[in-house]
Amino acid sequence: MPWSPSVTVAAVIRRQDRYLMVEECPDGTAVINQPAGHLEFGETLLEAVCREVLEETGCAFTPSGLLGVYQWTLPDTERTYLRFCFCGAVGDPIPGCSLDPEIIATHWLTLAEIGDGGLPTRSPLVLRCIQDALTLPALGLETLHALA
Repeated sequence: MPWSPSVTVAAVIRRQDRYLMVEECPDGTAVINQPAGHLEFGETLLEAVCREVLEETGCAFTPSGLLGVYQWTLPDTERTYLRFCFCGAVGDPIPGCSLDPEIIATHWLTLAEIGDGGLPTRSPLVLRCIQDALTLPALGLETLHALA
């Protein structure tokens, strides 16, 4: 069977000096992550990131740019992820919207709170995406193309 990476999407959402993060428990251990998840068949990258943010935070996401594309291999495995990370904004939580079962809570955290070791980040991509959002310009969404 041919090897292929997992395509994921993530969102860096900032309000003043805080970032919208999710506390999740994917493998029995609580971790901090951006709202993120896998691209599903038939979705565009923008549809996927909007869906994931809604499912994990209960808030509608409006993407404003593409921060970057990140390749990371889980140590000691052949599991490789290609993460398309977007920046953007969310509105208030939508009443009655239920969160994915793996999500324990959502938090608005400062960069110091995310990096202080209180809870581990899900992967090194979490802090890297935030750092890039602080230092690099986002690409316009017109750089994305979904061909039928």
